[in-house]
Amino acid sequence: MPKSVDLLLIALSSPIQIGVYEDLKLIKTITREEKSSDILPEVYKELFEQYNVKKLFYANGPGSFMAIKVAYIFLKSLSILKNIPLYATDAFKFNNNKPIKAIGKLCFVKIDSEIKTQKLEMVPEVNFILPDVLDYSEFSNITVPIYGIGAV
Repeated sequence: MPKSVDLLLIALSSPIQIGVYEDLKLIKTITREEKSSDILPEVYKELFEQYNVKKLFYANGPGSFMAIKVAYIFLKSLSILKNIPLYATDAFKFNNNKPIKAIGKLCFVKIDSEIKTQKLEMVPEVNFILPDVLDYSEFSNITVPIYGIGAV
């Protein structure tokens, strides 16, 4: 009988990260440099063959417009087809609330609980980190993407 796990996807920038969580603890990390549209079907196929997936989680933005859209459509489709609940939270949970590049010198920032754009002279490099322990209370069943700005 395969292990029951939850999967967390951070696909807002390269590399794409997927965390496999058993009893809320991170047991496996998958990091891939390829485009999410190319790699997600392959990686998730392997994960569904190895594990009994109970819940899906993802960072729903802000970040790369296309990356967010691909992740959402992919995970929402899996959620519906396999009857697995999908949950989301903003990307600031995975980068210690640091600015996230939008376009040019424009960055997304989170002030209190509001996400805004702000022009910064130095655009910081964004490093997202999978948490060692998955905290369900940080996620919502409102999973629509947070684009922040319109498509460019």
